[in-house]
Amino acid sequence: MTPQSRSARIRVLVAEQAAPRGARVGVVDVCTAAVAALPVGGAGVSAMSRTAASHPLCSTDDISHQLEELQLTLGEGPCVDAFALGTAVLTPDLRTGEIQGRWPAFAAAALEAGAGAVFALPLQIGAISPGVLDLYSSMPVELNAEELADAMAFADTATLVLLDAQIEEPHTPPAGIPLDRPSEDLGRYRSQIDQATGMLTVQLGVGVEEAFVRLRAHAYAHGRRLADVAADVVGRRLQFLLETDQFLPETDTDTDADQADEDA
Repeated sequence: MTPQSRSARIRVLVAEQAAPRGARVGVVDVCTAAVAALPVGGAGVSAMSRTAASHPLCSTDDISHQLEELQLTLGEGPCVDAFALGTAVLTPDLRTGEIQGRWPAFAAAALEAGAGAVFALPLQIGAISPGVLDLYSSMPVELNAEELADAMAFADTATLVLLDAQIEEPHTPPAGIPLDRPSEDLGRYRSQIDQATGMLTVQLGVGVEEAFVRLRAHAYAHGRRLADVAADVVGRRLQFLLETDQFLPETDTDTDADQADEDA
């Protein structure tokens, strides 16, 4: 299966979860679809940051909810490592001595909660990682190559959802991402958000994560899609100021500068 066809198939599975309630796709739909498609018993997503408090966003059942809370509370576990390392952390058997030595508090608590295996996949776009997708099984289990590829595609979709790329209905891909060219347009979408975030680090003199938070906050405050706000930043139609975020069209900025020269 090609990456393009896999991505399209996963997006359809996720959209089908939201269709019965007539709502926009959320991360809970990604989790529910992943549980239905993979040999796991539950799933959860946590929003994570190096500069702000991390918190669980959703979970499919009580065990997955406990696992999200445990990892963030204890500060250890597959989810924590996946976020820190920026790579998938696969734990097919929590009972092994290696795992219990690596996460002594989490491994014991997770087993007591009813988990036998945990798979954590970071949600990433360039240097930005808004969270982690966790999958668990009540029994030790390994994901084969196809299942792991599907799990990563679910993580990819969760990233899009968190970054406000819409999936409206079962046969409609995220807004602006045609099914016949998902990889190409997804790459452009990611690149634009990453580029806009980089530009804001210069404009505001802040780190990547804070710049990304400001970008998302502006999109939320103005009721706009993150991708559209990023496009305006990259196109220099939107400039962020250190004190407040506001639109400063490039032409207006130039006019103000010219007027200041004349006054001088």
